[in-house]
Amino acid sequence: MIAQMRDIVAAELAPTATPDQPGGLAAALYAGRHVAFFNYGFADDTTRRPVTSDTLFNLGSLRKPFEATVVALGTLRGELRLDDPLPKYLPELTGEAIRRVTIGELVTHTSGLLLPTDHPPWPNEQFSRAQFIEMLDAWTPQPGEAPGKQRIYSHAGYVLLQLVLERCYGAPIATLFERRIFGPIGMTSSSVPERGPDSRAVMDKASMQRVVQGYSDQGTAIGPPGNQQSYFDFPGTGQMFSSTRDLSSFVAACLDGHSADPHLREALQMTQHEAFRVDEKFGQGMAWETVHLPEATVVDKPGGLNNASGYIGLVPARRIGIVLLANRGEYPHEIARYKILPALAKLVAPR
Repeated sequence: MIAQMRDIVAAELAPTATPDQPGGLAAALYAGRHVAFFNYGFADDTTRRPVTSDTLFNLGSLRKPFEATVVALGTLRGELRLDDPLPKYLPELTGEAIRRVTIGELVTHTSGLLLPTDHPPWPNEQFSRAQFIEMLDAWTPQPGEAPGKQRIYSHAGYVLLQLVLERCYGAPIATLFERRIFGPIGMTSSSVPERGPDSRAVMDKASMQRVVQGYSDQGTAIGPPGNQQSYFDFPGTGQMFSSTRDLSSFVAACLDGHSADPHLREALQMTQHEAFRVDEKFGQGMAWETVHLPEATVVDKPGGLNNASGYIGLVPARRIGIVLLANRGEYPHEIARYKILPALAKLVAPR
């Protein structure tokens, strides 16, 4: 069966990563404790450095399930509550609307928060922490919207969640990820580096040699290797970097509880539970989205920038998961949600 699964994945991925397309693609399939890796193309087209399972990619919004996991861990350990209002941790928030938002609403995208950094036309400037707080204080929901009553995807909401977690624990978000998730799971190549003055991740030389060059979907190089992007000019707001090898360990922990920490095992399960039903087909968990398909329910998270694309998809009832990382914008990751995972689910009986 594993060979059949590999054939399904390879048949779908190969046409999306041909030599005439920019950059490369790394993928990992997890199926009932078996892991298979698939690598295509180049981490850098100029040097012809090939993509491997240890190549480091910019994850974009694939970082969000990690913040969600820190939140879930905190609730299980009694360190915070999902119904805690944000001023409990950030008393500097004074706006009437933002003060009514809770941690649980932030982590499930149900706060109603939407800032100019969340949608086009995109701002041309970056914002300091003080300016970000001012934007939050000035925010008011649209008519008919209220905290907890709708799902509105907000990157700014997760930047705010980062500030809440850092204040709650008195540590940078990168440290929280390392101590609470990366270390216990064994993710030795994952990090949230700070941005240097050239918007490049601050990494040691060995790590930088493993990082991809990012490309547009048309093949134009965007930024140097290690490029990080953010509308927010304060620490911790850049992207996470990881490999398919590390993320396969994360998927294993999500599906089979591969972690020595029982609280972490429970937290990973907690983040996947649907907290808000958007419509008949879609729902929202803690960072994760749920997609109810005829073949199975998929729990997933896509992410991307103009020079990076990523996807993690899980079918918990079948113990199947997939990771896709591409160093180009607009990679068609929907093939995993609507083709690969449903096809794989048909091969495995629900547990």
